[in-house]
Amino acid sequence: MRTANIVRKTKETSITVDVNLDGTGEYDIKTGVGFLDHMLEQVSKHSLIDLKIQATGDLHIDLHHTTEDTGIAIGEAIKKALGEKKGIKRYASETVPMDETLSRVSLDISNRPYLVWNVKLKVEKLGEMDTELFKEWFHAFAQSSGTTLHVENLYGDNSHHIIESCFKGLAKSLKSAVEIDSRMKDKIPSTKGAL
Repeated sequence: MRTANIVRKTKETSITVDVNLDGTGEYDIKTGVGFLDHMLEQVSKHSLIDLKIQATGDLHIDLHHTTEDTGIAIGEAIKKALGEKKGIKRYASETVPMDETLSRVSLDISNRPYLVWNVKLKVEKLGEMDTELFKEWFHAFAQSSGTTLHVENLYGDNSHHIIESCFKGLAKSLKSAVEIDSRMKDKIPSTKGAL
């Protein structure tokens, strides 16, 4: 089983993350931020990665630290669970519709973290979350997981639909990229011999 546990404690947040890459999409997520919980539940459900997240943070200040640090901790947990990355498919791209919205997420689990974020939102808040925090979450996740990550909203009007389609696109791409290719089972998917 490809599993990992990460405990991240700072003066701003305390976060525990458990992942099982070969799960069934079971989740138990409590960050104290309702909309973020909803998005992370989408990641687990649609990637089939089991996620258990317990986070407490300085929400009396704002939601930034909790949002960013959950992205860091989840990314670290997935990277740890992947180990040497032997046999993974590595690349994936998924285009996800949600009503009037269409978004595409492409990624490479390359150990070369990079985020391209082509998402524009018409509102400043979704629930209690400042919409600028979504880019922060994806950036933190890309950096800590070592993933090249391109997130694009191709079109759409409803900001909730746009963001949810981005998280679902990440989920579907992760599901494909971390999957073991039976023809590459014991090999690292790189001509360098390491990722």
